[in-house]
Amino acid sequence: MSRLFAAFAACLFLFAPVVAQAQPQTAAPAPPFASDRIIVETRGSGPDVVFIPGLGSTGAAWRSTADRLDDRYRVHLVTLRGFGGTDIQGNASGGLAGPAAAEIERYIRQQGLVRPALIGHSLGGQIALRVAAGMGDGVSRVMVVDSSPFFPSLVDSRATSAQVEPLARLGYQALLLFGDQALKSQAATLGVDMGLAGDMVFQGLGLQGGDRRVLAQGLYEALTVDLRPRLSQITAPVTVVYGWTRDPENPRNRLEGLYRYGFQGLRQPPRFERIEGAGHQVMIEQPGPFLAAVRRFLA
Repeated sequence: MSRLFAAFAACLFLFAPVVAQAQPQTAAPAPPFASDRIIVETRGSGPDVVFIPGLGSTGAAWRSTADRLDDRYRVHLVTLRGFGGTDIQGNASGGLAGPAAAEIERYIRQQGLVRPALIGHSLGGQIALRVAAGMGDGVSRVMVVDSSPFFPSLVDSRATSAQVEPLARLGYQALLLFGDQALKSQAATLGVDMGLAGDMVFQGLGLQGGDRRVLAQGLYEALTVDLRPRLSQITAPVTVVYGWTRDPENPRNRLEGLYRYGFQGLRQPPRFERIEGAGHQVMIEQPGPFLAAVRRFLA
């Protein structure tokens, strides 16, 4: 046995110079991400957090929150092409939220993100739910901000996509005709009156605006797409953040009950975080309390 050990040691000695010259292998950097559907701005280091904006917003809507996180997290600010002043490219035709979710999934995989947290506002919340349903355990947690898996259910729990579709199509055509600012003032006249659900969708329009084609498609999808059947595919814990008021006459006072009904298809009940004094643009209207909610969510 001692001779065998000595021979083995001698072999190690003989090959030691060769081993010493070998260079350690490092993982190749991920190739630059290119998409005709989304743009992603990345900064910071640490656990990954992906922010997805709402209808008519760009990643800039999240910037004040991201500025306070990028010392501990690697933040990824998504913009759907056609929102703000960005080039519409592939979003000029076809669906919007579905392709955007697919591209975010591709981004996560291609760039090597490790079980990122997802935070989405309004339409972006629906996109976050799509990504979580598609990636399963590949996502660590999800926060939806003033968003619902089916917005019309906030008006009538019995509503269906087929019933809402004529109103949504009218809104689609009106937006193409009048633009986002004019549409908001014309909505009631045109019959597109959906109470709080309509406010949550329409209040996103005009924040940064965008190409009428992509805004119209996003509006149509936000009003007609029902993601409740996909909630059972989500394995990550979900947090629902929403603007709230103490006024019992305000529909926002009763939002949690509506959300509990809408999200009941999840495998585990969501956590609710209400932000008093905020409307639809929670992160802009109450940035301090919203940031505190985000820190609790990420912790």
